[in-house]
Amino acid sequence: MLSVPPVARHRREFNKYLRALISDQQPWLLYHMIRYHLGWEDAEGQPEDAGGKALRPTLCLLACEAAGGEWHRALPAAAAVELVHNFSLIHDDVQDRDQERHHRPTVWSIWGEAQAINAGDALLALARPVVLRLADEGVPAATVIEAARVLDESTLEMVAGQTLDIAFEAKSDVDLPAYLQMVRQKSGALFDSALRLGVLAAGGDWELAERLGRVGRALGTAFQVCDDILGVWGDKSKTGKAAGADISRRKKSLPVVHALSEGKSGMREGLRAIYDKPALDADDVAQVRQRLDEVGAQEYCERQAAELKEDAIAELSRLELLPDPREEIIQMAEFLLEREF
Repeated sequence: MLSVPPVARHRREFNKYLRALISDQQPWLLYHMIRYHLGWEDAEGQPEDAGGKALRPTLCLLACEAAGGEWHRALPAAAAVELVHNFSLIHDDVQDRDQERHHRPTVWSIWGEAQAINAGDALLALARPVVLRLADEGVPAATVIEAARVLDESTLEMVAGQTLDIAFEAKSDVDLPAYLQMVRQKSGALFDSALRLGVLAAGGDWELAERLGRVGRALGTAFQVCDDILGVWGDKSKTGKAAGADISRRKKSLPVVHALSEGKSGMREGLRAIYDKPALDADDVAQVRQRLDEVGAQEYCERQAAELKEDAIAELSRLELLPDPREEIIQMAEFLLEREF
């Protein structure tokens, strides 16, 4: 398995651009929390290198190249997408009560929920003026406005998906269409936005941006399906996420939705009875995993993720894109699904 994305040639310049947006100037505490979350500093403010994989920004820059543009023109869009993504992560950690992310304490677990919300809000607020910097790269004003609209709408979709995800925790009748609606918004929207924005930055036509955005939507959905697998069967030493964490929170992830739809009547009722408990202990988690294994939920989810990826690659082959960056987008698609379970 690859531990880093196969396309890293943009990473240095992208990181330099992003770091320039979040300097060590005042207000110090706010920006310190942000830099800590991004992996640039430890909790005491000392330099550190524990950053994420920058999947969405990489796809944005590749989309710009694939549409015939100079990739650096898309740096403001790529940075804006990364800011929005990290806003969502800080807030997700608060909502899910996660104490760790990537083997490090989460922002809220160090500074408290209220300050973590402030840090997340600041990242979101930064995103809009950053995407408007596309004008500084020579992108026409009308296209810059369209890019801002795309980013705002995808952010709203992402929050709507997160709202559904939390609401589903209290429901026992979530079916596959409802799950897919949720995950296409929660995880698919920002991948969609990343690829659309790359095309817009290149000066590509808006129809191409929309079609490449659909590729991103499929990839983002596949990515979330893989994350659902990790949430049940993942190895914490590799993922930084406790095995069974999604079950403990009574998440209606795809393995559970599949079991509730396809399992035998007695098994479904037993699963619902466990999920109806106000809190789940280790024995409950083990019982749920046993039921999921009985219906082959992991294999089902892996097939769904693979199909989504193949659909995305098929659509890529039909688009008028430059061949080399197109191939790199395909490599990224493969990487997104090469997750250790």
